Amino acid sequence: MSSVCGGSVGAGSLPSELVVHIFSFLAAPDRLRASAACSHWRECLFYPALWPRLRLSLRVCPAERPRLDFLMRKCGWFVRELRVQFAADNYPSGGGGGGSASGVCQETAAVTAAVAEGEAPLCPRWLELLRTYLELVLCVLSSVRNNRIQQLFEEILGNSRQLKWLSCGFMLQIVTPTSLSSLSNSIASTMEHLSLLDNHIPGNTTLITAVEMERFINLRSLALDFCDFTGEMARVLADNNHVPLHRLSLLVHNISVMHKSLENMPEDEDWKALTRNSTNLRVYIIAFDIKSDDMLRILKPSIPLERIHFDSYITCVSGAVVDLISRQYDKFLTHFILMNDVIDMSGFPDLSDNRTEDPLVLLAWRCTRLSLLAIHGYTVWAHNLIAIARLRGSDLKVLEVTEESIDFDNGELADQDVDPVHNLIEQVSLGLGRPWHAVMDIELLSVFTEPTRHFYREMQSFSEGI
Repeated sequence: MSSVCGGSVGAGSLPSELVVHIFSFLAAPDRLRASAACSHWRECLFYPALWPRLRLSLRVCPAERPRLDFLMRKCGWFVRELRVQFAADNYPSGGGGGGSASGVCQETAAVTAAVAEGEAPLCPRWLELLRTYLELVLCVLSSVRNNRIQQLFEEILGNSRQLKWLSCGFMLQIVTPTSLSSLSNSIASTMEHLSLLDNHIPGNTTLITAVEMERFINLRSLALDFCDFTGEMARVLADNNHVPLHRLSLLVHNISVMHKSLENMPEDEDWKALTRNSTNLRVYIIAFDIKSDDMLRILKPSIPLERIHFDSYITCVSGAVVDLISRQYDKFLTHFILMNDVIDMSGFPDLSDNRTEDPLVLLAWRCTRLSLLAIHGYTVWAHNLIAIARLRGSDLKVLEVTEESIDFDNGELADQDVDPVHNLIEQVSLGLGRPWHAVMDIELLSVFTEPTRHFYREMQSFSEGI
């Protein structure tokens, strides 16, 4: 390189085409070293033809953001194949000597390994790592604008002539607040299903506004982030120029609530107006780590709630919330899922604590249409589980309770003549009118291992079941 740069012809005077041609013969590390020759060579370093493929290895920490920002600013608009590997500092890597990890799956595996070895990581640290990881991923995805992901998606929308069903779920900024503007008014007015679910949209931005919803006059089913489903939007959908809405799926996520708040959510009068226009409307809600006080605000009496799914890592559902659901939605509720992903398996929250009646038993008694009940991470007393099975009988098509969630009172354990586990299985089976057993391996439950994917899949079938 010195012969090129140090002769009578200076490095800075070489044509850009020649510099790029020289770079093309060099390995990536050598290109970086050669670019130090002068500013002209540095300008040629990020010529698109030189970087059709790019592989980055990053630690999951905020300090990596400037480096990633720089590389994405330089290469994000043209690179055709991009591989980004992440490794968390505080968790062991899978290989020998600090190897990289691909995505958050490696970090999850590392957490599992640490727990198995008795080194359970602190939950706040794990959540901070996950938040940082998602921010880095969003940086990558928001920078590959000419990688044609968003562009192709909007071209599909713009070129569609008979689009009836548009379902976009958790696509990490592939859908933007301007994406739906690609749809013509004629297509928007004939669409029957729309789902826009992405709980990582930054700040206060939304994927669709109430004003834009006015174009979608023929919607039969809709799925949105709860914070995007405002009182104004409910009033738009309740207008007589819209066909009746049959299915509404809402994602309530603590991240959205933190950034967007609940101030604009529909009031009970808005729900009443919507159900007057849409008499067959049924609602499906999934709540991720939502405080009980917030849930008590969200659950308005006039919501025709058919399905609800709680998934928690930090915030547990209270007995008051379960009691409210059983009293307000007894005529509608068919699916009730209660998941608590706790690291410490030694003590689960007890919804019946200091109560005369267990809220889950009251739920089974009041909600006569209940057909699915799934519970993990909350204490379910054996005698209450038997009562639930007897109350709902064969109408309860699915009863999934993990083995570690079931507990026995002292009286059941003291009876030497009866095996409490065998008696539980026998009594629940008799109550349901079919063989039953507890869930022995929680990893077999997709609703636990992949709650977001489970919700998206169930939302699709829920929306199709009009």
